[in-house]
Amino acid sequence: MIICTAGHVDHGKTALLQALTGTNTAHLPEEKKRGLTIDLGYAYLPIENDVLGFIDVPGHQRFLSNMLAGLGGINHALLVISAEEGIKPQTEEHLEILRLLNFQHIMIVITKADRAEPEQISQLIENVKTAHPFLADAKTFVTSAKTLAGIEELKAHLIQLNQQNIQTQKPFRYAIDRVFNVKGAGLVVTGTAVSGSVNIGSELFLSNGKTVRIKAIHAQNTPAETGLAGQRLALNIANVKKEDIQRGDWITELEPKFATDRITVQLCANQVFKENSVVHLYHFASHITGKLNLLEATQAVKNQHYFAEVILDEPLHIAVGDKLILRSGDDSQTLAGAEVLEIHSPKRHKRTDERLAFVKNLAKTTACNDFANRVSLCLQQKARELNALQWAEQCFAQDIAELGFDISSKWVFTTEFKNTAQQNVLAKIAEYHQQHQDQLGVTKARLYRIALLDLPETLAYQFIDELVETKQLTNSRGWLHLPEHRIEFDSAELQIWQQIRPLFEATNQALWVRDIASQLSIDETQMRNLLYKAGKLGYLIPIVKDRFLLSEQIEQFATLIKAFVAEHGSISVNQLRDELNYGRKLTVQLIEYFDRSGFLRRKGDIHLLRDSDTF
Repeated sequence: MIICTAGHVDHGKTALLQALTGTNTAHLPEEKKRGLTIDLGYAYLPIENDVLGFIDVPGHQRFLSNMLAGLGGINHALLVISAEEGIKPQTEEHLEILRLLNFQHIMIVITKADRAEPEQISQLIENVKTAHPFLADAKTFVTSAKTLAGIEELKAHLIQLNQQNIQTQKPFRYAIDRVFNVKGAGLVVTGTAVSGSVNIGSELFLSNGKTVRIKAIHAQNTPAETGLAGQRLALNIANVKKEDIQRGDWITELEPKFATDRITVQLCANQVFKENSVVHLYHFASHITGKLNLLEATQAVKNQHYFAEVILDEPLHIAVGDKLILRSGDDSQTLAGAEVLEIHSPKRHKRTDERLAFVKNLAKTTACNDFANRVSLCLQQKARELNALQWAEQCFAQDIAELGFDISSKWVFTTEFKNTAQQNVLAKIAEYHQQHQDQLGVTKARLYRIALLDLPETLAYQFIDELVETKQLTNSRGWLHLPEHRIEFDSAELQIWQQIRPLFEATNQALWVRDIASQLSIDETQMRNLLYKAGKLGYLIPIVKDRFLLSEQIEQFATLIKAFVAEHGSISVNQLRDELNYGRKLTVQLIEYFDRSGFLRRKGDIHLLRDSDTF
């Protein structure tokens, strides 16, 4: 467990921690020289089977950003107030930030008790709790680093609090706030483990997607085999250079592919501000700027809660439930504390009644950490990529499976969502049959475009394939149709077709309508109608008007092209001509057919593979 200390400069935070732990957290020479904490200072208190960690956050206005970085992922705080001086402006500001970050436990610690009368101390405690009602039940300790009064009582309470601190099992997530090299060890990062656990030898992801290996771990300033959520960790890492890492980066168990620049939050306003505001945003050790848009109000009022969209000037690796501090455009005032409700928020229709109702329901599930209902809510009207949902919720795939969702594919969705999509497919293809009774069906790609265009292509194909597997759709030589839908040769047409097919099988060339009609002594118009009907039945494909190839020949050519593109990256007309031993004109006709069908895509003089599943 980590506890932060907050309060005004010179109110004795560093001295308090030295009395508790024996460590002076003013670790930088400049800090010792000036007598104040500039960067984050750390101290540790070994207890039975564990180590308590303390962060002595800066108390001076100039160093507020460091203080905010120190609070990321921590829920226990000591509010330090000098008995001699009482509440000061920085005390108020730190207390506001603790409140806005929704700290679970704030303990009031009166320091320098040896310099004030008991009546003065009692009045100070009463004033603090009266001015800040949310502290009414806060545990209070009266201490003196000089006489050590109250120190053991405070220490005993913190040890008891640590025993109640149970961490949930989540993927490892670690916020980096320092990077440096250690002679003989190599690259070391320090930061707070926000969730999960890490072991020596673990291979994890850096924010930039590179893989790092954990060589050694110091947990709460002690060598360890494992680091846990809620601990201050120093990680000795390999496979990466110092210049690849900066403050604000993450080391994560989940692959960090989902950095977002648009989030939906619920905020608690710390003062009045306008509907649209430029803000400084603090997220763990990251500090960037962005734009805040209130979703339901034209102006925020102090201590009221609002839903808002924040558009970030650069993407961050944010997850649902993360806490943020929002400050004014000049970074001089704290505007609000916020909790993330959604990442990758929609760009349009963000203020519709339907959207606002969804956000309000999302806030209810986030407030009580109702993982099951939040996931169900997010999947009501759309499917989500499994790994994207894992990142947003910072959970394992198995956690989602335990809610009753199928995780065997790339996508997660409700049964109702899938049924609605598949019923739309069946309705659209029935409508197509009614309008085109002389055609057997459509290709998978076209069915996707007419029925499921609002879904990702891979998910749409998954739903269509399942309809085929369950025999609700039939696939006849690449044409999809309802099982009861038929177009067939009559007996006379079938006899002619049995004469036509051997002509194609005897050559790998495309044949013209007029040549086949002449060879079989059949009227050209009658032959044209028959060949196009064969095309609708899936036997033939017209590569240009009145010139056909067998469907099997087209599939063979497509397979050849896929293999060629896999080896060479693209294919040209001349290259295809050499592979098929065709004339240039026929080769051009064939490759242009592949372009039209969506199998290839022309780019200058070359053709690239567009959809490898078309044939």
